[in-house]
Amino acid sequence: MRITIFGATGLLGKHLVEKWNTDEVVGLGSKDADIRDPQQAWNAVYRTHPDWIVLAAAYTDVDGCESNRELAFDVNCHGAMNVARAAKRHGARMLFLSSDYVFDGTGNTPYEVDHQRAPRSVYGQSKAEAEIRLSEIMPDACIVRTSWLFGEGGRCFPDTVLKLATSRSEIDVVDDQRGSPTYAADLAHAIAQLCSRDASGIVHATNRGDCSWFEFAREIVSRAGLTTIIKPTTSDKFVRPAERPKYSVLSSSSLEKYAITMPGWEDALKRYLAARKLTES
Repeated sequence: MRITIFGATGLLGKHLVEKWNTDEVVGLGSKDADIRDPQQAWNAVYRTHPDWIVLAAAYTDVDGCESNRELAFDVNCHGAMNVARAAKRHGARMLFLSSDYVFDGTGNTPYEVDHQRAPRSVYGQSKAEAEIRLSEIMPDACIVRTSWLFGEGGRCFPDTVLKLATSRSEIDVVDDQRGSPTYAADLAHAIAQLCSRDASGIVHATNRGDCSWFEFAREIVSRAGLTTIIKPTTSDKFVRPAERPKYSVLSSSSLEKYAITMPGWEDALKRYLAARKLTES
């Protein structure tokens, strides 16, 4: 198959291009195609002639989206619609990356794919609207929701914690938000499998298991062999422009329907730390 990846310079995009070795892959960054421009989106699709398009390009600065609503919707929603229309015109299949932020985070059991969307942030609203519009343009599109993405080659929570741990004896981390850390390398592999199996509809894809940000940080520091003390705190001590979901664990049943399973987040963290160490040596 021929695969075109929009957002190839981002954290997930880099892993998609690197790990996807079973097909002919073309990676495009924003300099190659600005998806906010319908003509650029079409030109990129026409030029690369894909069987599948993976749209990983997004404006992911969750707090920045709050003060840049127009930009958030231009990229995350209208840009996605431009790519979807180009895909439909070309006759290609499409996989769109979405987020746990489409939910309100008030639940206490893993979210199924048919749970009602109720985003509480501009970022979440832009992704939720994109999901709806994409389904109207391409009913057979595959929408993959994920959460708490991390990996080498970009900014992420483990990288931030490790950098802080080298200069501080203690770090306060919120313990009242719960989700599933997801390693970009594992997500990239799952996406490749979904495309190969002609997946459609909404799929939840995260590493197995869940934890709080505090528990995640404590595990990061411990596995890295550092002595920094991780102290639990609450979200009201770290007020941010965008509201974070308190609970955003996604059910894996939709992924398992395609006979795909992802490793546990602790195993993923171990492999991330080993890969990060190699890149630093």
